[in-house]
Amino acid sequence: MITNLTIYLNQTPIGTLAQKDNKIYFEYNKAFLKSGIQISPYKLPLKAGLFRCDDDTFEGLWGVFADSLPDGWGRLLMDRHLIGQGINPNALTPLDRLAYVGSHAMGALSYEPEVEVEHLPQKIVLDELAKHASEILEGSSDEMVDELLLLGGSSAGERPKVLVQLSHDEKQIIHGRQNLQEGFSHYLVKFASSTDSKEVGTIEYAYGRMAKEAGLDMPKTALLQGKDRSYFAIERFDRVGDAKVHMHSVAGLTHSDFRLPTLDYDDLLSLTLHLTKDVKEQQKMYRLACFNLFAHNRDDHAKNFSFLMDGKGVWRLSPVYDVTFSYGPGGEHSTTYVGVGKHPTKDELEKLGVKHKVKGYTDIIIEIQHAIGKWRSFAKELGISAHTREQIAKTLESIGA
Repeated sequence: MITNLTIYLNQTPIGTLAQKDNKIYFEYNKAFLKSGIQISPYKLPLKAGLFRCDDDTFEGLWGVFADSLPDGWGRLLMDRHLIGQGINPNALTPLDRLAYVGSHAMGALSYEPEVEVEHLPQKIVLDELAKHASEILEGSSDEMVDELLLLGGSSAGERPKVLVQLSHDEKQIIHGRQNLQEGFSHYLVKFASSTDSKEVGTIEYAYGRMAKEAGLDMPKTALLQGKDRSYFAIERFDRVGDAKVHMHSVAGLTHSDFRLPTLDYDDLLSLTLHLTKDVKEQQKMYRLACFNLFAHNRDDHAKNFSFLMDGKGVWRLSPVYDVTFSYGPGGEHSTTYVGVGKHPTKDELEKLGVKHKVKGYTDIIIEIQHAIGKWRSFAKELGISAHTREQIAKTLESIGA
């Protein structure tokens, strides 16, 4: 059992995590205190002294460190790996799990000591990985658990995914845990869950096209072809070359349980302005709120919004991710619109725009609606079946006029 961890922001030691009597403590390094950099300004402010986490949202861990831990698919892989090693996963503490993540977390934080796991695959075959991921989800096989854990165990979300390097011509895929190779970029590739259709990757790719059309800050995406399906890939924005960028989800920043509908876009607009001190960043959040409403992206929970911090401690809204056709809890949005979750309309968007004095909010609404109106053409161009294309189109046309 790990009782102490040293935390690094890139190569800089920032402090120590410790666990005693089922409580987790943290203390900043004296040298880091002089930096003035706030890695988590609301829940772990930069100041001297010993902090104790009395919040159980993330099993007694601060949100900024919980953001480094896998959930959903990643946690399932970690637990299956541990069972294969004869270790009871229920006996592990959050510090033990952070040690398994080590230097391979999303974002720029890393943890020592690190538990090394080997067996990196030399060749990446997406169809093979997808097949084994499906069998692991169904519980029918644990083959390739270790390989899949290494390829994507630090990522979050329910759908299986791997972290890879993709060549600029999109023809070669290699594992992502090595130094960035010339002609490659860091990407995340998603597989279907057990309840997804074969078209789920193509649908998300089409949504990425719509998001770009709508003026959202959308990373580069790719649609990688398998034998009988395509796989959605998105460039990682927590990496610039091999340099790591500090990333903090709204769930982690505010200690909001992303499994429950606890936030409103009213909160997100206020948070964005307070954290970034920039009305343009708040406008980006408003644009995303509009897109999620008109695009029927209802899985808009607190982990699907994040902020990035640069080397000087300045925050900005991250590029968008996990934007696709989806149903939230009970068919409602996970994040409400001024209190409305089931059938929010343009009226709620206008109320948000007025309340937060978002410049040009009426134009933003029109721009988003225009982009969403291109769903059929994007979907047809990408070969999405007529049935799926029309089913989604009818739902989009029924929203929020």
